[in-house]
Amino acid sequence: MKKVILSLFGAAVLFTSGAATTYASEATIDSYVSEVTGTPYQYGGTTTAGFDCSGFILYIFNKFDLDLPRTSQQQAQTGEAIAKEDLREGDLVFFNTTGRGISHAGIYVGNNKFAHSSSSKGVTVSSLSESYYANRYVTARRVVSQSSYAKMVGEAR
Repeated sequence: MKKVILSLFGAAVLFTSGAATTYASEATIDSYVSEVTGTPYQYGGTTTAGFDCSGFILYIFNKFDLDLPRTSQQQAQTGEAIAKEDLREGDLVFFNTTGRGISHAGIYVGNNKFAHSSSSKGVTVSSLSESYYANRYVTARRVVSQSSYAKMVGEAR
């Protein structure tokens, strides 16, 4: 009986570790954002030591081998303009927080939320409905192909 129990326990351990390995190899936007949530804001930052808003976007998109321009102003000129009601995960959202044009950006993560590096909170997820962002929203851009999108959100390949 002991051998049967030990065999079942060993099989459970192997099965569980295999499932974890499979999940880890299929990283998505959400998993990469979760890894860096709380990373402090750093003007000009592009690493886990600190991000500014566009540096955070570059970091996440580089995980999927996708190249983008460096600044939020340049990123806002890339890809296809998307209506707010047509946003999907991976689209970029842009804001005018200074009164002088595009000055902040984030990655739409679904459910009316976007991930970004906030100067006050570091990497965080906020709602597009929050009055601060709703009043400063400018545009959104789709910068990834359908195949890249599927990879970013973990859809079957």
